[in-house]
Amino acid sequence: MIIFGTKGYLYQLAILTLVCGRCGNPAAHTLRKRVTKFTLFFVPLFPVSTSYATQCTFCGAEQRLTKEQAEQLTAQAAGGAGQAYGQPHQQPYQH
Repeated sequence: MIIFGTKGYLYQLAILTLVCGRCGNPAAHTLRKRVTKFTLFFVPLFPVSTSYATQCTFCGAEQRLTKEQAEQLTAQAAGGAGQAYGQPHQQPYQH
């Protein structure tokens, strides 16, 4: 018997102050990276998919980003435009 599947991980890359496209408020937005990994016998082996998104902390609206957009926002956060974390916060999520 072979046991396989997927497991998701959520990494918080930075917290940025941006103007929300939905509510129009200048609010904190979390920049997150979601990675789904293939597992074999409950051991994560390799990433199957990766996606990036920002979420407004005021209204909860989420906007998907490309990898390039996420890297640009991370660079802005590191440059002082926002608060970046030294290590990404890893948190499993349920799908």
